[in-house]
Amino acid sequence: MKIATSVTLAAFLAVIPTWGSAWWAINRLEVFPVSETVWEVVAGVGTSAADFWCGAGDFAQRVIGVPAVARIYIWKPIGSSVTRPGRKAVQFSMSPPAGADTSTGYSLTVKRAGDNLARHTAVWYCYQYDGPAIWDRW
Repeated sequence: MKIATSVTLAAFLAVIPTWGSAWWAINRLEVFPVSETVWEVVAGVGTSAADFWCGAGDFAQRVIGVPAVARIYIWKPIGSSVTRPGRKAVQFSMSPPAGADTSTGYSLTVKRAGDNLARHTAVWYCYQYDGPAIWDRW
């Protein structure tokens, strides 16, 4: 019984990203933990707001395991990455930063702290690729 528990724990820890390693979202963006409650989606070439939200939603769904209706908030808008110096990134959290305006607008953006989407909506952007099926990218 102890061996099975140790193997299960080791398997669980292997899939959680650490400070030195990235977790890869379905759209192939790197996602890193910044703190216990904040994670960062790092931009690639031509990354759009929809791509950042896809990465955040995919991480929230598959790593954190949050419910579909839970809100994901922009903790820190697009700017310099803290995990990949020289790159751009957006930081997300399951709670808004203190004092942030959490009212939602009519356009998809990564430029305003407190902006938010339901987890299922963020993941929806993973499947709105305008070209060959997302699976054809790999």
